[in-house]
Amino acid sequence: MIHNTSEQTKKNAEESLALASALFPHEEWKPKGNGIFVAKSRLTGNYKERAKLYREISSIRILTNLGSVAYFLPEQLDNTNKGKKCADTVLDGKIVEIKTVSGNRTTLGKSFKKGYKQGLSMIENYPDIKMEHNVFLRLYTPFSVESVRAKIAGELINTSNKGSCICYFEATEELYSWTYEELRAIVNTHIKKP
Repeated sequence: MIHNTSEQTKKNAEESLALASALFPHEEWKPKGNGIFVAKSRLTGNYKERAKLYREISSIRILTNLGSVAYFLPEQLDNTNKGKKCADTVLDGKIVEIKTVSGNRTTLGKSFKKGYKQGLSMIENYPDIKMEHNVFLRLYTPFSVESVRAKIAGELINTSNKGSCICYFEATEELYSWTYEELRAIVNTHIKKP
């Protein structure tokens, strides 16, 4: 990922607002820093929910500092989907679930899979709105890039949705992004054909 141009940042802002507003047409969006907006209803949560929000904002600043634009969505889906968790954000016009990882490769796989399923549930709950879903992983464990890529690719077996996995490696301060298609291709090249 590279630093976005001002034109791309403007496009990111337009696409993010359009999708966030389509998902939650009655929500009010409050600015919380450069390129970050938060659903007003999300600011009224208890201490634990607010602490989670501020950790997520800290993670997403890695991307907004490069020109991305994020809209933090309400914790719950609309009244017709009571009790169902919402994905964390709309980032650059795509649904994004944010996960931090500070465990082993099993934890990495579980975190990605959980984030993937939360994004997928947004698509299933809003079938009339065309959208992709991404997972953003902030990795505190010093995994190698290839190890992470291989693990995420393995978690995508038997899936077909479009999107990307975005990884920020804390140890090296490096940012990577792979489409789900690129990751699936890794697995498919290692599967022997009869």
